[in-house]
Amino acid sequence: MPLADVIVAVESHPARLVEITGGEPLEQDEVYALMDALLAKGHTVMLETGGHVRIDRVPKPVIKIIDIKCPDSGEGETFCWDNVDLAEPHDEFKFVVASRRDYEWSREVLRQQFKDCSNTILFSPAHEELPPKDLAEWVLADGLPVRVQLQLHKYIWGPDVRGV
Repeated sequence: MPLADVIVAVESHPARLVEITGGEPLEQDEVYALMDALLAKGHTVMLETGGHVRIDRVPKPVIKIIDIKCPDSGEGETFCWDNVDLAEPHDEFKFVVASRRDYEWSREVLRQQFKDCSNTILFSPAHEELPPKDLAEWVLADGLPVRVQLQLHKYIWGPDVRGV
């Protein structure tokens, strides 16, 4: 879809918040022009990224939600650690936790790598793998300065629905 058509489609909605997600947006060069165009139109732009691509080309006003892959994802070694220093204060880091092992790993990464970080840190239970209540109880018991977040679209539309 040409960029101009995407902007027309977005502008047809009254919402001023646009979130770019799906696969890895930063692996598509066209995403940078899209973010610039949306910002120029006055939109608040959010970007969900898997965290393995450097975020240095993303416009600073874009709110980036940067995944840090936990061991049970099978992608635990893919995170680009430069992104911690490249993040803006409004950016967020998200750990998707699938098990107690993932939680303990995330807790240690938080304590070691993010001890001086003021960014919002999200812990999200892997849908249908870890009960949200378990994750919330662990976070509370350890007094972690994180926000527990559910993947609401999976509860509202179902875990296999795309494009929502």
